[in-house]
Amino acid sequence: MSSLLGHLGRPDDARLVIVVADGLGSSNAANLACYAALRDGIATTAGLQMPCPWSRSARADYRGEDLGVSLTLNAEHDCYRWGPITHAPSLLDGDGGFPRTPDDLWEHADTEETLRECRAQIERAILWGFDVSHLSAHLDGLCSRPELFDVYLELAYEFNLPISLPDPSVDLGFPARELAHGEGVLIPDHVVTAPRPLEARASLEAAVANLEVGVTELHVSPALDTPELRAITSHWAARAGDAHLVTHDEAFRKALESSGAELIGYRDLREAQRASGRETAPARR
Repeated sequence: MSSLLGHLGRPDDARLVIVVADGLGSSNAANLACYAALRDGIATTAGLQMPCPWSRSARADYRGEDLGVSLTLNAEHDCYRWGPITHAPSLLDGDGGFPRTPDDLWEHADTEETLRECRAQIERAILWGFDVSHLSAHLDGLCSRPELFDVYLELAYEFNLPISLPDPSVDLGFPARELAHGEGVLIPDHVVTAPRPLEARASLEAAVANLEVGVTELHVSPALDTPELRAITSHWAARAGDAHLVTHDEAFRKALESSGAELIGYRDLREAQRASGRETAPARR
């Protein structure tokens, strides 16, 4: 039995699915696709990248959807850059933005600057009026190094929010899930993410066909096929394919329904976590 199902008040054979649309705020193409997936498709939550240029536009279009803060410390595109919203020299690469890869980030990220930057991203989202449901880590940048995971877990505890982690089958080299559970932080039981830069369809279809008991998190990175998207990334076709899959693909929608899965959002996990009785720390301004 999944202990998370018990927290959520579900039977021990339940199959619950969270469909996450990643990349909100990263581009206009992503904003349009993420909101369409939430409003007209099967997405149940989205990950918001606060340092990115289109995050303010995402705020202008926000209607109270289930959104989490995707803590962003990388800017992976060669010709499209963003950087810290705080003074954080150790989080910059040589051309003034965040490092392009997690490996580069891990080489020189100062933990105090990382904590200050990530806290500022959460606080800005709250100040702008987003009802933050959870935390995630862009490119898993905070998940694979114990000293950075400590930052991630500290913020999850401070704001009393559930977090996303890689699937338990991924060996992080330290007991991240056990540490989170010890602090009362909830995490989905299973996570399915397509290997970048592939379209998510094959991975998600296989996961739905063999859905496990517990809470399964399915990840997509939707964006509309626009000149903007094609200028940002050579992997635009996969992003556009993800958008179609979770917004317009009736066969995939029916496969989800036939699986007997119940769609939920991260707010369900947040409310279960907060029902433990611990108060959320007030956001700093």
